[in-house]
Amino acid sequence: MSQRPASRFLRLGAAASIVALCAALGAAPALAGPDDTASGDDPAAIAEHSLRGPVTDEVFYFVMADRFENGSTDNDTAGLGDDPMVSGFDPTSKAFYNGGDLAGLASRLDYIEGMGVDSIWLTPSFANKAVQPEDRSAGYHGYWITDFTRIDPHLGTNDELAALIDAAHERGMKVYFDIITNHTADVIGYEGGSRLAYVGKDEVPYRTADGDAFDDRDHAGEDSFPALDPATSFPYTPVLEPGEEDLKVPAWLNDVTLYHNRGDTTFVGEDSLYGDFFGLDDLFTEHPRVVEGMIDIYETWIADFGIDGFRIDTMKHVNDEFWQRFGPEVLAFARDAGKSEFFMFGEVFDTSKPFLSHFTTRGEMQSTLDFAFQAAARDYASAGGSPADLGAFFVADDWFTDADSNVYQLPTFLGNHDMGRIGFFVAEDNPDADDDELLARHLLAHDLLFLSRGNPVVYYGDEQGFTGDGGDQDARQTLFASQVEDYLADDLLGTDRTHAEDNFATDHPAYRRIAELAALASDHPALRDGAHQHRYPPLPDGTDTDDTDGDDTGAGGGEPGVVAFSRIAHDDGREYVVALNNGTGEATATVPTWVPGGVFEPVRGGDTTRTAGADGGLTVTVPALSSVVYVSSAPIPVSEEAPAISVAPVVVSEEDNARMVVAAEVAGDSFYEVTFQARTADGDWATIGTDDSAPFRVYHDVADLASGTTVAYRAVVADNGGHTAMSDLVGATVPNPIPTIDTPAAGDLVAGTLDVVATVDPERASHVVELQRSIDGVSWTTLGIDDSSPVYTAPDDVSDLEDGTVVRYRAVLSDADRDVVVGPVTEVEVGAPPVVQPDAVSVPGSFNAEIGCADDWLPDCPEAQLTLDEATGLWSATFEIPAGEWELKIAHDGSWDVNFGQDGAPNGPNLALTVVEGTEAVTFTYDPATHLVTATMS
Repeated sequence: MSQRPASRFLRLGAAASIVALCAALGAAPALAGPDDTASGDDPAAIAEHSLRGPVTDEVFYFVMADRFENGSTDNDTAGLGDDPMVSGFDPTSKAFYNGGDLAGLASRLDYIEGMGVDSIWLTPSFANKAVQPEDRSAGYHGYWITDFTRIDPHLGTNDELAALIDAAHERGMKVYFDIITNHTADVIGYEGGSRLAYVGKDEVPYRTADGDAFDDRDHAGEDSFPALDPATSFPYTPVLEPGEEDLKVPAWLNDVTLYHNRGDTTFVGEDSLYGDFFGLDDLFTEHPRVVEGMIDIYETWIADFGIDGFRIDTMKHVNDEFWQRFGPEVLAFARDAGKSEFFMFGEVFDTSKPFLSHFTTRGEMQSTLDFAFQAAARDYASAGGSPADLGAFFVADDWFTDADSNVYQLPTFLGNHDMGRIGFFVAEDNPDADDDELLARHLLAHDLLFLSRGNPVVYYGDEQGFTGDGGDQDARQTLFASQVEDYLADDLLGTDRTHAEDNFATDHPAYRRIAELAALASDHPALRDGAHQHRYPPLPDGTDTDDTDGDDTGAGGGEPGVVAFSRIAHDDGREYVVALNNGTGEATATVPTWVPGGVFEPVRGGDTTRTAGADGGLTVTVPALSSVVYVSSAPIPVSEEAPAISVAPVVVSEEDNARMVVAAEVAGDSFYEVTFQARTADGDWATIGTDDSAPFRVYHDVADLASGTTVAYRAVVADNGGHTAMSDLVGATVPNPIPTIDTPAAGDLVAGTLDVVATVDPERASHVVELQRSIDGVSWTTLGIDDSSPVYTAPDDVSDLEDGTVVRYRAVLSDADRDVVVGPVTEVEVGAPPVVQPDAVSVPGSFNAEIGCADDWLPDCPEAQLTLDEATGLWSATFEIPAGEWELKIAHDGSWDVNFGQDGAPNGPNLALTVVEGTEAVTFTYDPATHLVTATMS
């Protein structure tokens, strides 16, 4: 299915590995001279096709087994009895197991295959801690693993998994596992309590078993990790409850020193890498025993069950050194086991292309889920965003181009089990739209998903028009008849069916559209992994493609309308033109092509055959909220000779200080591919990527090169006739790392004692950072020196300074291999920040059901709201709460978007509340200035 025919154009070269690239670009003293441009090399031997990895033409179906189909009621409670707080099974609750299983999934393979699905991606299916009482929730989702060697008994058995995989393989479909390396179930507690606030490495460093302080980053990826002791090594002393000392499998997971043990994360800064996710035990992924153990676990599943690939959870919360070993080793093992198309992609919940691509370049992983695409697709198809913004989004795809991966490998999606469904987004973005428009936007989003670059992922239920009320539990409906009150109240797009009945309708408009699009790509492979070239609307010169956060591409805004791009296959050279219209009226556009005077046939939508003008312009008319696809009857005319090529001056990316922007200027207008190479003066030339979409560019990662190293770059262009041409050399110098103050931010008002926090780009374990301040422009003084990466912190006390005093902060970097680097200055002012009052404040917690809410932990529950005292600016309310142990948080405006936990930390750990007999009237008082809450009992 993913085999590529030999090209009719030119040799398909083997992409250099990242390891080979780093070796080729080892330290060298000087750049070769301009007379060494070609070094006697043949450009035809250098030219390569843009890479197509083993998986660039898949259609994924992402399914949560518990919420798909109940094939056997015998395993509903996993043999744990009828109490939902023990078994985790309650089909009336969206927070508990609802009954779906692997047998049910196997029984519906016809339904899945009917959509044209190539690969089934399962949420984690290993044995989970059935219930976490603190959360009043069950492990139906699979992310609370206790046993990595067997299937969760609620879902079935290992034998049933093997049968499912065999049945899928017989149909030509693959099975992907969702896996976790970052954490396990919440089993470890701490002396003094559980789910405690995070303690930073600067405040309490790690210590060896002998009590000596050390920085774990100095040993990450090495075999030199010090011996640890639970009593001396961590800020909290980890403990296991009696009876749970051997709960986890494999046995090495029961060693509490193989976890970070620093308290709960707030999901930002240092603690996003070291903190527990709501108490989930965060593995010490810098430790070689953890790396080896995780590799062994997942290699065993490949060997024993023939798993075809992994989606990797929470990738951005694990250190680079882990991925740099895990990815290559597991991939090599899979290929040695006969899995030539084995594929891994990670969850990096972020919309920045520079950040997402970090894991496929420096991190040495094959792919990441394309969260940036999700944001751009929602903006265009659902919110009526600018076609120019979407075009600029695709133009920035070069961030992912390197020697062994590119954007064509990314799985693309419209919504998921965490953020919510595309049906929900469509309804939220268009509150006044009628049912027809909502369905049309839902279908348009799937058109964009299937017709643009990447591997489309369909989230189960989207093919039945599911909507939901948001993310997490609100986006996890069952396809079989539901008993959950919230789900029964949901609207479905494109149907009169409800969640009270099975929803496996193969005549649903979304199911039919997905099947049609999958079949179209099967018949026309260029629509799946052909070169993706933006065509219309024209983008302003100098479009800032570094600005790729999913919100503002820098393309200039504009009204809804047509966006168009071409897809070109290497093996036949014909040009496909895809045009979409997110406007509510028919629209016409003239789209540039590379086939002047060519005849274009409609292959989807479109009213008739059309002929391009002498300049290649193809005029198309696209119905409202729809798409059309045309293909040229003849290939793109073959070039008589390769165009001239030059490399623009190489600059450092403004978005990533470790990436050099290497761009080629090509003097021609046809289908070209440009291969970029780099070397240091005494090194060999190494390919750093091949681009098949103008503008031609790579973002070369030089993080492993010493500052001041000079690098030579050259580029080779290949046309569609097999002709090649080489550029002159261009030199560049690897920049110094930049130390930057992250907190406080420029312009902030500061008061009392604060932490001054810096990071360095690129980060290295050898960094030593001095934090300094200057008052009213007077000389710089040292606040502290920190050598514990990846975040550098020093306290400052400004309580003795008058309001209005200007304070300046900076970070000064030094390490053994580099000169001292003084970072940019951040200027703040002493003074109390103004209090910004939210519109509403609530106390979601484990007691919400006791005070009249529909369930616990509901920030929008009317009974859990506080009242503002205009005179004091404080929020308060009194509740009758039964005696017992409870937990809570503070939430703003009826949602979890802004919430505060212990010590007023944003997204911080839950606050503990003990209500004793006779004091059941509890008054909560919340201060929006400090985000602290107090509880008074009477």
